[in-house]
Amino acid sequence: MTTPPVWTRNEIESPCVRLCVVHPDAGICTGCYRSLDEIRDWSLMAPEARREIMDTLPDRAPLLKKRRGGRAARMARR
Repeated sequence: MTTPPVWTRNEIESPCVRLCVVHPDAGICTGCYRSLDEIRDWSLMAPEARREIMDTLPDRAPLLKKRRGGRAARMARR
């Protein structure tokens, strides 16, 4: 006779990499590329909806690759 597991849980697939910083211009997390609304609603979404979002995440990465101007831009702000 096998004993049923006491604790079972199905993990929700997530792109989170625990680098949670929202880019001020792009409005997406610099770690996982999700919006704040997507992060908030993630655990409530159907697996299909999460999959659709995950499929779009690689396309969002270039939104964060812009240079901010380096030292010259910092000096201009002074």
